[in-house]
Amino acid sequence: MSSAAGQETTWFARVRIFLEMIKFSHTIFALPFAFTGALLAGRGVPGVSKVGWILCAMVGARTAAMGLNRVIDAEIDARNPRTATRAIPAGLLGRGAVLAFCVISIALLLFAAGMLNPLCLYLSPVALGFILLYSYCKRFTALAHVVLGICLAGAPLGAWIAIKGELEPGAYLLGFAVLFWVAGFDILYALQDLEFDRKSGLHSIPAKLGVRGSILTARLFHIVTVILLAALFAVMKLGPFFLSGLIVTVILLCYEHWLLRNGELEKLDAAFFNMNGYISVTLFLATLADVLRGVA
Repeated sequence: MSSAAGQETTWFARVRIFLEMIKFSHTIFALPFAFTGALLAGRGVPGVSKVGWILCAMVGARTAAMGLNRVIDAEIDARNPRTATRAIPAGLLGRGAVLAFCVISIALLLFAAGMLNPLCLYLSPVALGFILLYSYCKRFTALAHVVLGICLAGAPLGAWIAIKGELEPGAYLLGFAVLFWVAGFDILYALQDLEFDRKSGLHSIPAKLGVRGSILTARLFHIVTVILLAALFAVMKLGPFFLSGLIVTVILLCYEHWLLRNGELEKLDAAFFNMNGYISVTLFLATLADVLRGVA
C-alpha cells in the first residue's frame, strides 16, 4: 500500500472513530424537533435550501458540542470505568485531532447560520456559549441536565428563527417542551454514573437525590413536557395528527419510565435510546401530517 493510500485510510479511520465517539447517530434526538419548529414557524414545508442549511447548522452544532465535551471531560472519562474506553482516554484519538474536528464543525454552524438569516448568525455564539458551559457544569452544579436541555431546545428555536425571523409563543412552548424532555431523560442516563460522581465530587441530580429521587424528578420533568406539548397543540390550533402523536408520546414516556420503575439500569439503553428516538420522530411526523393537510 502506498504512503498516500495509508494516510487516506488513517484519515477515514479517524473520522469513523470520531463519529462513533460523538454518537453521531444520536442526532436523531434533536434533529426532528428542529424540523418540527421549522414546519410550525412557516405553517408549511420549508424550501429545500432552508432545510439543507438547518440540517448543516444542526450537524455542526451537535458535532461541536459532543467533540468539545469529550475533550473537556477526557480526564474524568479516563477515571470512569464506563467511559474509559472512549476514543481520547483510550488513545484512539488525540485532543488536537478532536479539536480540529470541532473547529470544522463550528465553522459549518456559523456558515449555515449566516446562510439562513442574520439573526441566526448573531445568535449562534449564544448557542456555542451554552454548549461550552454544559461541559463544565458537572463540576459545580447538579443542574447540568437542565443546561443540556437548554442546548437542545436551541434546535427548534433556531429553526423557528431561520424560517420566521422571530420567535412566537408556539416557539417557546416547543422549546421548553424539548428542554424538560431532554433534562428528564438525561437524569435517567446519569444514573449509570451515580456512584462515580459521588466519589469524584461531581454534581448531578442522581448524585444529589439518589435513584428514587432522580426517577421521580425525571417523571416530573416529562409530565411538564406533555403539558407544554398539549399547550402547543392548543395555541397553534393543530389537528388530529399532532394529537395522535402527542398520545403516542405519552405512551412512550410512560413505557420508558415503566422500564426503569425499579431502577433497573440494564434496561437503560432501551429506555434512553429507543424510546427517545421514537418520540422525536413521532412528533415530527405528526406535525408534518397536520401541515400537509393544511391544519397548522
